[in-house]
Amino acid sequence: MARIICRFPVGGRMILHLSEHHGDRSPGSGVFVRTTNLTEFHAEITAKGYQFTRPGIEDAPWGGRVMTVIDPFHSKLYFYEATSEEG
Repeated sequence: MARIICRFPVGGRMILHLSEHHGDRSPGSGVFVRTTNLTEFHAEITAKGYQFTRPGIEDAPWGGRVMTVIDPFHSKLYFYEATSEEG
């Protein structure tokens, strides 16, 4: 698995372009995004009322919390927030 680390300033944005075109990715690919304020982000996307996805926040087995969003092409976006002990 490739690991690319990008750092954004506080309040920064990330734009991620996903594609369903053959050869652009492997089916079921995943992207892991470390973030802060996961509860607020969850409330924001839940309020949009998307019909096909209602992600929840779960405790990650390695610590912290994670919210998994699956796009229409079955790519998985994992939004992870470290616990205060992890820093």
